[in-house]
Parts: sequence; structure tokens; C-alpha cells
Amino acid sequence: MSLGVFDTGNIVILTGAGISAESGIETFRDKGGVWERNRIEDVATPEAFDKDPPRVHEFYNARRRALGAANIQPNAAHKALALLEERLASRVLIVTQNIDDLHERAGSRNLIHMHGELLKARCAECGEVRQQIDDLGTEALCLHCDRKGAMRPHVVWFGEMPFEQERIAEALDNCALFISIGTSGSVYPAAGFVHEVRMSGQAHTVELSLEPSSGESLFAERHYGPASRIVPHYVDRLLAGEAGFAPS
Repeated sequence: MSLGVFDTGNIVILTGAGISAESGIETFRDKGGVWERNRIEDVATPEAFDKDPPRVHEFYNARRRALGAANIQPNAAHKALALLEERLASRVLIVTQNIDDLHERAGSRNLIHMHGELLKARCAECGEVRQQIDDLGTEALCLHCDRKGAMRPHVVWFGEMPFEQERIAEALDNCALFISIGTSGSVYPAAGFVHEVRMSGQAHTVELSLEPSSGESLFAERHYGPASRIVPHYVDRLLAGEAGFAPS
């Protein structure tokens, strides 16, 4: 197996809503998406949780139940990235903006959920994180500090800082290949990752998306179409050594 100029370099892959849309996961910002039917201020801020925790819980409970539906499964794009990690082990890091678990179900393990995870809950009092498969409500008890009513979805709300930013920044500084998949390029800090990589001057940058993102001009290489088609195709080329472009 040959990866051309990437034989010894690390690969950072940013994924957004576009990679999970074909699996039946609703997007947020597209026409007809989640934010057209729900006000961010009502369900996705710390202030909303303080004001009306039952409403916030029900919003995330509904999404958690939807994620557990039998028809929601990893698609070919998730599986292709898992294969890439299997072949290259620790050299591949996926940084996802998605809060679903489709990357894990496909087999990916070296993964950062920068916006949190829908199937986890966190205590707002002590910070303890636990798995959360069933509905969550105001009666929930933290098993670590015994505080009642402090358990919240383990997701990053508007006004909060994404998780593991230092680890992500280090990975971006040291990668040979940066791939952005299914992102709009409008949500920061993730939208700025390609700029950070270009500033280092060492990595090749690739956009794989259904349509051009807001930052498409910043990518050295761009391919557009359904994620389930273009991601496996690119991974196959990469593993076959056919994507050996000189770093941008």
C-alpha cells in the first residue's frame, strides 16, 4: 500500500452534518433543518436550560430517540473513514461536529466529538459524564455527586466552548493532509481549520461535500457529490496511492 506524499504524515478529517444526512440524520442549517423549526435561544443555550429545562430535555430526548431508530445506520462514507483508520491506525484523527454515534458504529476509534455526544449526559454541578441511552429529565440524579436536576445533555450549546481544542490545534499543526467532509464552512471554530492548516504551509487540503462550502476557495482540491459516493472513492484513491499530490 502506498500513500504517495502522505506515507509518513498524519491525516486530520473534519466531518459535519453532510456525512450523516444520508443516514437519515437531520441537518441543522439546511432548508427544512432543525433550526428552521426550533429557535436556538429556546433549546440550545445555557440560558434556555436555566429557564426551561423540561423543554430543552424534550428537544434532545426526541433527537436521542430518533438516533436509535432501526433505519439510522452508518453509510458508506462513515465506513470508508473507518477503513482508512484501520489501515493507518493512529495516523488518522477524525474531528466531528456531529453529536451522533455513526462514526463509532462504523468502527472509527480515534475520534474527537468537538460539539459533544447525544448519547451522553453531564452533570452541570460536578462535571461527571455518563452514557445516556434513554430519556433524560429534571428528576435525574447524578450518581457521582448525588445532585438532583443537574444532569444535562453532553453537547456544546451556543455560547460554550467546543471540546478538546488544544488537541485539535496540535493535530492540525502536524498533519500532512486535511480533509473536510460535509461541512458548511459557516460554523466556527471548525470553519477556520483549513486556514490554520494553510498557515502551517505543510499540508494538502481537500474538500469533499455535496456542494461548495463558504470556504471552498481555501482548499487545494475539491470534489462535490453525495458523501456516500465521493468519500469512499477518495479513500480508495488515497489507499491506492493515486491521491499523492504535493502538499499545498
